[in-house]
Amino acid sequence: MIGYGDRARTQCEVVRLFRETHPDLPRLNQGTINKIEAQYREMGHVRKVPSKRQAVVDDDMKLNLLLALEENPITSARQLAHIFYNITCRK
Repeated sequence: MIGYGDRARTQCEVVRLFRETHPDLPRLNQGTINKIEAQYREMGHVRKVPSKRQAVVDDDMKLNLLLALEENPITSARQLAHIFYNITCRK
C-alpha cells in the first residue's frame, strides 16, 4: 500500500486507504504502519519472525517439575511456572 518511487504514499494515507479497503478488520494506526514498514525495509518481508530464544530444560528440571506435580496434582500452570522460574534462577 505504501507504493514505490514517485507513487509512494505517506503513512497517514496508508492508514486511510487500509481503513477504506478493509473496514471489517481492526483499525491500524500510524505507529503500526511505521513498524511494518521498518520491518519490510530491514528484512524484505513482513512475515512473523519466529523467536530464536528457546527455554532450556534439562532432565533435572523436568524431574523437579514432575515431582511437584506428583506432590500436588492440582497445581496450576502458573504455580508450575513459578517453580520452574525458581529452579532456573538458582543456577
